[in-house]
Amino acid sequence: MTIKNRILKIIHQMLLKLLHFERRLEPWFRPQLNYLFREPSVRLVQYLINRHRKDEGLKIAEEKFDPDEEDSLNNIIDQMADQMRGRFKPGGYERGGNTKTHGVLRATVTILDDLPERCRIGIFAEPRSYPAYVRYAGPGPNVPSDIEDVGFLSMSVKVMGVPGKKLMDEEKFTQDFITTSGGPTFVTPNTRENAKLQYWSLVDMTLYYFLNPKDSHLLDMLMNALWNETQYNPLGRRYWSCTPYLLGDGQAVMYSFVPKTKDMYTHIPGLPFGKVPFNYLRENMIKTLNEKDVEFDLMIQFQTDPHLMPIEDSSVRWPETLSPFIPVATVHIPKQQFDSEALIEFTKRLKMNPWHCLPEHRPLGNLNRARFKLYYKLSEFRQQMNQTTHVEPTGDEVFD
Repeated sequence: MTIKNRILKIIHQMLLKLLHFERRLEPWFRPQLNYLFREPSVRLVQYLINRHRKDEGLKIAEEKFDPDEEDSLNNIIDQMADQMRGRFKPGGYERGGNTKTHGVLRATVTILDDLPERCRIGIFAEPRSYPAYVRYAGPGPNVPSDIEDVGFLSMSVKVMGVPGKKLMDEEKFTQDFITTSGGPTFVTPNTRENAKLQYWSLVDMTLYYFLNPKDSHLLDMLMNALWNETQYNPLGRRYWSCTPYLLGDGQAVMYSFVPKTKDMYTHIPGLPFGKVPFNYLRENMIKTLNEKDVEFDLMIQFQTDPHLMPIEDSSVRWPETLSPFIPVATVHIPKQQFDSEALIEFTKRLKMNPWHCLPEHRPLGNLNRARFKLYYKLSEFRQQMNQTTHVEPTGDEVFD
C-alpha cells in the first residue's frame, strides 16, 4: 500500500469513528432535526440532483438500456464476491448485501378487497391471504455491532403459494419484495456508479465513493444521510423499494412497507458512552414479538411523470405530491419466537430476489436488471461456500 493510500485509509477510519460517535448521540437530537428539517432538505437536494438531469423523452414504464450495463454488472459481481472472500470463512459466509440477519419471521400477506381497478393485477388481482417470511437485515457488507452499522435496514418479504409462471425458474410459487429503510432513493443512481461503490467498499474505504474530489457523489451522500440514522427496532421502520416495478402493461410503481403498530421496544442500553449490546436490534424485535403482533401496510406509488419519476435513475425520489402511495395489502406478523437453530439453518438456505415474481410485476431499470444475475450468482456462491443448498419454502416448515 502506498503512503497516499495509507493516509486515505487513516482519514477514512477517523471519519467512521466520528460517525459512530455521532450515532450514539442521535437519540437526543435526531428526531427533532428530522421533524423540522428533513423534508425541506430532501426537496433541496432533490432539486439540485434534478438540475443536472436531462429529460430523455421516455414514456411511462419505459426502460432505456445502456451499452455498458453488462460490464458494470460483471464488475459488481466480481468485487462483491471478493469482498465476501475477504470477510467470511467457508461455512460462515453471509450475504454480500443486506448482510446481517436480524430475524426471519413468519407472516401473512393479505390483499385488500377494495382496490381500484388499475391495481387489481398479478398478485393484487384477488382479495386473499398468503403465507410469507419476512427477513430483516443490516445493509452490509460487514456484520458489525448494530450501533456501528451504517444506519439503515432492509425488509425482504417472500410471499408463498402464489400461482402462475415466474420470471425465475428456480422458484415456482413465490413472489419477493425487497425494500430498505434508507429513504426512497437508492445509494447509487445506476449500475455504472454502483460498480465504483463496490470498488471502494472492497478496499474498505466506502466513504471515498461519495467524497472522491475527482468523481464526487456528494448529493447522493447527502440524500442518503438525511434518512440514515441510529436504528431502534426493525419492526417500527418504513421501507421503500427504491427501484421501480411493472404493474401490468404500461404501468410502473414503487413499493413501500409502512408500519401500523405503535409502542415498539426501542431502548438502546448503554447509550451514550457505555457498552451497547452487539445485537440490540434483534433483542428489541424479540421483546416486541413476545408481547404483540405487528402489522405493515404494503403500499404502491404509480409513476405519473417519466422525467420527475424516472425508471433508470434511482437517485431521484418519486414525488408524493405527483402520486401518493396507496395501500394494496397488509403484512401481519404474529407474536412468535425466532431464535431456534433450525430456523437459523433455514435462513442460510433462503434466497431473496425481486425476479422471483409474476411477469406482471417485472422489475424495471438498470439496477433491477442487474439484480437478476447479481443476486443469483452471489447466492449460489454463498451457499456453495457454506456447503448448503437452496430451498423454496412453502410456509409449512417446522423449526421446533
